[in-house]
Amino acid sequence: MPELPEVETTVRGLVPVLEGRRLVAVEARRADLRRAFPPDLRQRLTGATVTGLGRRAKYGLIGTDRGDTLIFHLGMSGRWRIDPAELGPHDHFLLETDASRRLALNDPRRFGSLDLVRTERVETYEPFTRMGPEPLGEQFSATFLAEALQGRTAPIKPLLLDQRIVAGLGNIYVCEALHMAGIAPGRAGGRIGKERLERLVDAIKAVLLAAIEAGGSTLRDYARPDGELGYFSKQWRVYGREGEPCACGASIRRRAEGGRSTFFCASCQR
Repeated sequence: MPELPEVETTVRGLVPVLEGRRLVAVEARRADLRRAFPPDLRQRLTGATVTGLGRRAKYGLIGTDRGDTLIFHLGMSGRWRIDPAELGPHDHFLLETDASRRLALNDPRRFGSLDLVRTERVETYEPFTRMGPEPLGEQFSATFLAEALQGRTAPIKPLLLDQRIVAGLGNIYVCEALHMAGIAPGRAGGRIGKERLERLVDAIKAVLLAAIEAGGSTLRDYARPDGELGYFSKQWRVYGREGEPCACGASIRRRAEGGRSTFFCASCQR
């Protein structure tokens, strides 16, 4: 699944093509993805000018001068394609700008979503109301995390994946950040001291920024809007490296938890 760095990379790739451009054609090539498209999607977007793009957690935001914001989620396998030479069976939603640029939302598994909400109501968009702060924002700090984890006996890894605690973190980057911070994924969240939480917050920010700089990770179907692949997978410290040596020389381990694989080094992470 595309995680925060992949969505941020996607949004940045869409900015030069969409920002300030008028949408001259909007076409839904099917009625739904994970759920139905808004019935008036075409009517409300055609002729609108894109005023800005952004991201909240793993959702992309496309604002317009009509006071509407298109909110997209890439699901398991979604990506935007810029100026595709040909349209394929999985190009389910199309935008064309007044500069004759075409964008296709491609989603083979159809786990993504598209919603159109009034811009002033974006913060009350139902998925956003249950989310914690952005991990790259100022609100996300060791102090905040210590308060959020106080008294929690659950392992730190699933707590970091809980969108109600911090928004946008996914399996790959949590594994990487925990390794960088030297914290075992199974350690109880409420029993991690402030100094170690400071290292963890710094590690989360560093891992996400490095992944964004590298264009995200290429995992299964993900590619950037221009078709290029992300290269952060070349920098993975532990993720996907079961049996390979850690930087410390010990062997990287993997265990399955709740349908997800956790990669870690038992020597480095305590």
